Amino acid sequence: MTAPSPIRTERHGEILVIISDSPPVNALGAAVRDGLEAGVKEGVADASIKAMVIRCDGRTFFAGADITEFGKPPKGASLHEVIDMMDASDKPIVAAIHGTALGGGCEVALACHYRVAVPSAVMGLPEVKLGLLPGAGGTQRLPRIVGVKAALEMVAIGDPIPAKKAAEVGLVDKVVGEGSLEADAIAFAKEIAGKRPIPRVRDKTVDPDPEAVEAFRKAHGRKMRGFDAPAANIACVVAASEKPFDEGMKFEREQFMKLMTGTQSAAQRHIFFAERQAAKIDDVDPKTPLRPVNKVGVIGAGTMGGGISMNFLSAGIPVTIVEMQQEALDRGTGVVRKNYEASAAKGRIKPDAPEKAMALLTPTLSLDDLADCDLIIEAVYENMDVKKELFTKLDAIARPGAILASNTSYLNVDEIAAVTKRPEDVVGMHFFSPANVMKLLEVVRGEKTAGDVLATVMALAKKIRKVAVVAGVCHGFIGNRMLSPRQIEANKLLMEGATPEQIDRVHVEFGMPMGPFQMSDLAGVDIGWHRDPTRIESIRDALAAEGRWGQKKNAGFYDYDEKRNPTPSPRVAEIIEDFRSRSNLPKREITDEEIVERTLYPMVNEGALILEEGKAQRASDIDVVWIYGYGWPVYRGGPMFWAQTEGLPKVVAGLEKHGFKVAESLKAAAESGGKL
Repeated sequence: MTAPSPIRTERHGEILVIISDSPPVNALGAAVRDGLEAGVKEGVADASIKAMVIRCDGRTFFAGADITEFGKPPKGASLHEVIDMMDASDKPIVAAIHGTALGGGCEVALACHYRVAVPSAVMGLPEVKLGLLPGAGGTQRLPRIVGVKAALEMVAIGDPIPAKKAAEVGLVDKVVGEGSLEADAIAFAKEIAGKRPIPRVRDKTVDPDPEAVEAFRKAHGRKMRGFDAPAANIACVVAASEKPFDEGMKFEREQFMKLMTGTQSAAQRHIFFAERQAAKIDDVDPKTPLRPVNKVGVIGAGTMGGGISMNFLSAGIPVTIVEMQQEALDRGTGVVRKNYEASAAKGRIKPDAPEKAMALLTPTLSLDDLADCDLIIEAVYENMDVKKELFTKLDAIARPGAILASNTSYLNVDEIAAVTKRPEDVVGMHFFSPANVMKLLEVVRGEKTAGDVLATVMALAKKIRKVAVVAGVCHGFIGNRMLSPRQIEANKLLMEGATPEQIDRVHVEFGMPMGPFQMSDLAGVDIGWHRDPTRIESIRDALAAEGRWGQKKNAGFYDYDEKRNPTPSPRVAEIIEDFRSRSNLPKREITDEEIVERTLYPMVNEGALILEEGKAQRASDIDVVWIYGYGWPVYRGGPMFWAQTEGLPKVVAGLEKHGFKVAESLKAAAESGGKL
């Protein structure tokens, strides 16, 4: 029995309304495309119909392609065919837009001859975020409607625009009533039904604008560095201004196929799905009832505590923040206010948002004021004794059923939980600095952490706009554990002849925002230092003993000017040379390839061990951690995905060449041609 079509048609006098009802988001799957084609054909064939309206039931217009069809053999009418037929219709078609018209949905709207939208609607072509470009004429139709400058923003950056902005640039012909979309669209269709010629987008031309293209590249060059898709999108917009429509379409198709079959788009699509997969907890029922979290306590008003608090305040959740001294409390809450006010001044949040957020914040010097909190997060000094003492106190103060969380980045959550009478309520919540900006949250699952605690924290992460990944208890969890071998090898390479600037350059050219020594200078060379200037056992000890603590002192592995621009340091070169000579290590030429093999391959190896030990649920979770927590280039898909594209046999051979003990699972996957 054939399933009913998700597309139906209704007559309103001389107007045919073609309606999609394909929950949840009217994705443009095969059945929807076939139904659209049939609806338009019906309207074209019926002499009594003068114009058509395309609209959608449910919460949104066509929100994009059906991602379940990715990588599968094509079925039904292609989007290209449907769109071409709509464009060629001898009767005008009006798109009636609500919700989101994204990707293929926006391309459907572009192929219509007119577009009306409710004020809350948004339109966009975000394919660039998946390493692609709009493949059904979007790069050729959009510039012909809105011009080169506006088109570049939409296709090469990929951020959607609201209906008001869409109307300003000419993408929307009319903004209509929020509650009367269908009636207003039908009235509009009646108005334009007799207008000729029909304004087909393919017949329009757009003037070249080399100045806009150059200005756009200059403004966004840093953000787009290393990515293939933005450059291809720009080239297609330029082609729309220089070539006839059909030639532009051919060029778009060539560029689309190049991206679609390349590793960058595969990597970006991998992360798109990996992020969604990371939210799933393998052995916890997704229907597990969640614990209510209506009030949060944060202990520590320093950089981390203040940043953590902002996440909840911004989501409308009241926070009680605790410090030991009034001065530290005032300073911390002052920084929170300052951060909000700076965001408001830049237009990132509404003018009244700072006051609304601060009204939800209760500063206090007493832990007892946390008694009514549903979740308490400590962000105190990274010391086991300090944390154990604190959790012993919290155990006596917190209400039954409250979740007790540690923002530790390395320490054993089970050891912390063991000092309480409720280890099932204890969990790790490792935020990344700055906590109000960085998207990653490592949710550390203790041996006794309850399933509903884990599920609650993962759901809460989404509410505060974090990408959460479940990690098991081990030193450094997922991210910092994998960072450790990279740092160890980077320091060894210094002793053997590489310079900090060479090692950092290799990492930046790979796509990282900074290299190991740039990162050390930014974080602080003195972090974790034993503070004894007479005890010098490493290059870092020598730097710290001389007060070269990084950017904050204008000297670390690099020298810095007043604007914090780095230059190679002759003093650091002397220190390295001194250590090398005392270690009797000969200086030799280090190749860029060796730096990759010795700093990045060991990370993959450590990731394989993490999987073997069950400290991460899946390889893609590790990739999500490194993309969102450490700036691994998204176009390389994370360390585990990158290892597959690099070739696991090559990774294993590189590790063995440099004397590393290779993880059994990595070796087995390389030998079998399988995956990690």
